[in-house]
Amino acid sequence: MKIIVDAFGGDNAPLEIIKGCAEAVREYDVDILLTGDEETIRRVAKNHNISLYRMEIVQTNSVITMEDHPGAVLKEKADSSMAEGLRLVSQGKGDAFVSAGNSGALTVGTSMIVRRIKGIKRVAFGAILPTATGNMLLLDSGANAECRADMLHQFAVMGSIYMEKVMGVSTPRIGLANVGEEEHKGSQLYQDTYQLLKADTTLRFVGNVEGRDMPGGVADVIVADGFTGNMILKTYEGVAMYVMKLMKNVFYKNTKNKLAAAVMKKDLGDLKKMMDYNETGGAPIMGALKPVFKAHGSSKANTIKNAIRLTKEYVANNVVEVISKAVPGSRTEQAKAN
Repeated sequence: MKIIVDAFGGDNAPLEIIKGCAEAVREYDVDILLTGDEETIRRVAKNHNISLYRMEIVQTNSVITMEDHPGAVLKEKADSSMAEGLRLVSQGKGDAFVSAGNSGALTVGTSMIVRRIKGIKRVAFGAILPTATGNMLLLDSGANAECRADMLHQFAVMGSIYMEKVMGVSTPRIGLANVGEEEHKGSQLYQDTYQLLKADTTLRFVGNVEGRDMPGGVADVIVADGFTGNMILKTYEGVAMYVMKLMKNVFYKNTKNKLAAAVMKKDLGDLKKMMDYNETGGAPIMGALKPVFKAHGSSKANTIKNAIRLTKEYVANNVVEVISKAVPGSRTEQAKAN
């Protein structure tokens, strides 16, 4: 399997991207195609003693920065590492594409270069977050600030497929993010979405879910518009990091607490790992005609490695084809794209 990776996407590119790819080659038996400036990639790899075994490089001349307008991927920086990666995956030169770059540009590029599965209204970010019972998928977590009820319905279908095929959850529970559990709560968008999800007998819909209940694991998939979803995602990550920092301060407060921390070192390490978003790697852009993954902008090597792992599972479980058959009114155009 060949994974295309944007070597210059994100805050820590290209060093951490290259390191993560090298680790993924060793651990997950994949080939990597890096897009970016070849001279820089080879120099960085040499200076840090990173093997480029099973990696090829496609030369590009520019980089999409976090400050660039999303449309730059199609116009001013159509020769960027991100744009070229999207073109390559669209042309079948690799099985999937991973980038830690500009989220807006990646969404626009995915929709316009890779394109959507026919019948899919909008692509959506699917972020995996830890819960008391395992993990939940938050969809959409930032691609679409404004949505219609039929779009949220499609997000639920795609999310259910992802949790079953990639995360191994049997008959995933679907929850609708809302300000109350009652059926009539929320804006008209959420009331209409509730009725669509309730009527879909192929989904295991468990109703509205309030923010305070999400960490408890009451649902495997949480559906929301991109604005709401992104607020949930960033708050979730921020609170997790803040709580871990507070715990660290407590355990380093005095000698007695340090001794207690030493006794609990393994358990604390497991907790930190569970709460660390770097362990999940990133979010698939679901609804795209080919697998595209958005890694965190601040990705380090471990994040990139895990993003590649999830991408490999996404490809191996043929999620794009399953979605194309499951979402009402959609059909795949993968054969045409190839």
